[in-house]
Amino acid sequence: MAERTDLPRLRNLIEGVLVDLYQRYGHRDLPELCDRLCLPAPPPEDGHTKHQRLAASLQACPDDRLEDVAEAVLGTEPLRARERNELQDVLWLGRPYVEIPGRTRRELAKDFDLADHLGYPDRFLALLQHLWDLDGDLGGWGDPARSLCGQIERHVIRFRDWSTEELFDKLEAFEATHPRFGYFLEGLASPAVLPDEEAQRHFVELANRHLQPLGARLRQEGEEDGYPLFQLVRPGYGTARRPRNLIFATLGKPDIRFTSALDNDIEIAERADQVLVYDRPISNDGLLWRDLLAWWQETHEATDPESAGLALYDRMQKSLPRESEGQRNLFWLYHHLYKDHLHDLPALLPEIWLHWDPVTVRKRGERALQNLRMDFLMLLPGSRRVVLEVDGKQHFTRTRNGRTEPDSAKYAATMAGDRDLKFRGYEVFRFGHDELCGERAPSVVADFFRTLLNRSPGIHA
Repeated sequence: MAERTDLPRLRNLIEGVLVDLYQRYGHRDLPELCDRLCLPAPPPEDGHTKHQRLAASLQACPDDRLEDVAEAVLGTEPLRARERNELQDVLWLGRPYVEIPGRTRRELAKDFDLADHLGYPDRFLALLQHLWDLDGDLGGWGDPARSLCGQIERHVIRFRDWSTEELFDKLEAFEATHPRFGYFLEGLASPAVLPDEEAQRHFVELANRHLQPLGARLRQEGEEDGYPLFQLVRPGYGTARRPRNLIFATLGKPDIRFTSALDNDIEIAERADQVLVYDRPISNDGLLWRDLLAWWQETHEATDPESAGLALYDRMQKSLPRESEGQRNLFWLYHHLYKDHLHDLPALLPEIWLHWDPVTVRKRGERALQNLRMDFLMLLPGSRRVVLEVDGKQHFTRTRNGRTEPDSAKYAATMAGDRDLKFRGYEVFRFGHDELCGERAPSVVADFFRTLLNRSPGIHA
């Protein structure tokens, strides 16, 4: 789940950081600092203090850019652990996360033997410092050895006389926000912390036994330095696999053959100019326009990004059915609305092949695959696959003896196809053709994409 970001709280936290920042920088540094932090330019010095100039810059910053500011602060400025964690918690609670109740956390801690992780003590301690506040003085005497960091080094790493439950308790992990605890689990399974695949999978198996009743799990999402990389996923969120071949913007049924059935390598045997195939790895950020454009430039030896972008857009637009004005409007409006910052947004892929069967539907009969193509697909962060369909009357009617009449069987097949996609982890959104053709079309499309994209981590539309 995700909550709405607490923007007043976020603004107050950023303001608290700026109080410290103005002491580190001179007046001449403030314009560059504000630019780096995604803040509006500060007012001229003109007798204002540095604090006043930074405060005015933050006041001029609209709410919808505050998350970018917070991300920039976290990414560029040294912060105290508690200050860092407060900012992170507000940001993370506004993004999708898995709810892991206290009981599950405690039962997991009881079963969790730290031996594998303590084989890499520096890496383990670095993870703790990255997510938790280890600066607190447990004894109150200002002695570094009595800080939580010092106590962990003594009782967990050297003498190992704290249980995992005691460590979690000292970290305040049982009361931490759901996102922070989730990132902790991902970190514990990470090759950066545990460069031992057998040990990684042993921990993941343990964690998943406790996560399974919640409908959640750690699942492999690619590799890092040759080791598996795991991500915590919530119920019904994303799919278990990453796309291997994206066949899109087709002008007809592709003539496909496997060049290596073992590796799932395909090629277009004939009419390759009628099909686009994106065969590069999909990152955790999904497939962004900049990724698609980089692929197009390389495969078409195009050096100028602007002309390459126009050529890619034109090629994809050609694949849209001429008879579907709504589909063409949706595609045009998305690129028109976000033309100024399309680079960092997900690519809207038209005419995607979901299924492919060399045998015709007529020959295959009742076992034929349904919904062979999607109108549009977007690959969002966290392995989310979002399908957009534009429904004209052909989706629920048939023509008989020159007359159009309702066809409940066709409608039922469409709904069955939707259910199948949702069970496989896709999110399906349908638009009525008419709502994309009238005066309200721009607002319908803008409202939809603003809601969809702003609920995706790391994306602001």
